[in-house]
Amino acid sequence: MRIFETRRSICILLCAIVDNMMSGILEKFQSPGKGNGVRALKDMSHGLTVMIAEPYVYTVCRIKTACDHCLHRKEKLLRCSQCKVARYCNSHCQRKAWQGHKRECKCLRSTLPNVPPNSVRLVGKIIFKMLQKPDTASEELYTISDLQSHIKEASEEVKDGLRHLATALQHYLKEEIQEISQLPPGFQVLEYFGKVTCNSFTISDGEMQDVGVGLYPSMSLLNHSCDPNCVIVFEGTCLLLRTVKEIPKGEELTISYIDVKMPTQGRRDQLQRQYCFLCDCQRCLLRDKDEDMLAGDAEASREVESSVSRLEELLSQNTAEEALNLCKTLMNRYYLPDKNIYQLKILDCAMDASIDLGLWEEALHFGLRTLEPYSLYYSNYHPVRAVQLMKVGKLQNYQGLFAEAMKTLKQAFDIMKVTHGRDHGQTQQLAELMNDCEANMRGM
Repeated sequence: MRIFETRRSICILLCAIVDNMMSGILEKFQSPGKGNGVRALKDMSHGLTVMIAEPYVYTVCRIKTACDHCLHRKEKLLRCSQCKVARYCNSHCQRKAWQGHKRECKCLRSTLPNVPPNSVRLVGKIIFKMLQKPDTASEELYTISDLQSHIKEASEEVKDGLRHLATALQHYLKEEIQEISQLPPGFQVLEYFGKVTCNSFTISDGEMQDVGVGLYPSMSLLNHSCDPNCVIVFEGTCLLLRTVKEIPKGEELTISYIDVKMPTQGRRDQLQRQYCFLCDCQRCLLRDKDEDMLAGDAEASREVESSVSRLEELLSQNTAEEALNLCKTLMNRYYLPDKNIYQLKILDCAMDASIDLGLWEEALHFGLRTLEPYSLYYSNYHPVRAVQLMKVGKLQNYQGLFAEAMKTLKQAFDIMKVTHGRDHGQTQQLAELMNDCEANMRGM
């Protein structure tokens, strides 16, 4: 994982460079009807990195096989010999993580065999960090104390959930903190769970797979749009904010808080539930693409939707053959167009299951069927579409379809150089794959 440490050092250096640049291109302002926001002080083209941040705190997704330090996914990881929960690529990552893991380790050990939810671990890490009082560049524009919790606007159901988390935190911290007086001055537990709920970012790897959750306080200034002008991608734990549209001087920078591949009502419900606001962006007002997303027979669509969670569970349990059989049963029983979002989910699961089973032709068949719907829902420049094109292009290349693969991979590269940038590790992997494909074409 020396490569990761090199990239992390580069990221920290870039943070400093971009921080110096931000004073001339971005500013914090009061966005009408939204509160705090960030706007451009000059015209910006698409494909720019305008903000870079390391997390204030972060934790690995507990169901993932990823290193607790660098978040690199790996089949075999070394467990912490004391808590048996934290896992690392190697002793180098473990040593790097120890300063931050030391107090958490004792807490994790005390709750075995149970492992606390991500939000409990995050709030625990916030407490330990605040007690250390370290300076952090992740609070350049906005501090951890500034973050909004939206507790007052939350429903009673949400508040009950937060109270349960607070109880779990008390149990989790009992080895390190026994009295309220030992908490940071003025620390309100429910408030901080609200802050984590509303402000944490899901950290994804190069393939857009969730590997962790982190708090990046300055990035929480960014407001939501279902048709944003920026996207967030990660390089390890390092967050990069990239422009995907031309942004004129004075325009607000926006990101999407959620996956936009869902109907208007679903998006609005999720945003209201988690972030306590009703989205009134143009896409929501026009109910853009709703008809496409729910195309086909309504009853069939509901039946397929009800099976999606079971499919995801099967894949997470590494029962790919059972998952693939269920996908085929659903597709044969319910005839829905591929642009129906639940049918599209089935196709995605079928492709992933086929890859796990080494059924390359079937994987390519399902993958090709996803590309047109992906271009519909992830239009313009979107990292999810770029990664999907890369996966399909890789399958084409593996099966000797070099001309088709090169065409698909070029499409992925055209998007990825905007969404990720040419220097991003994922873009470099894509460039290497294109070189490999080109060499294969010459050797025909």
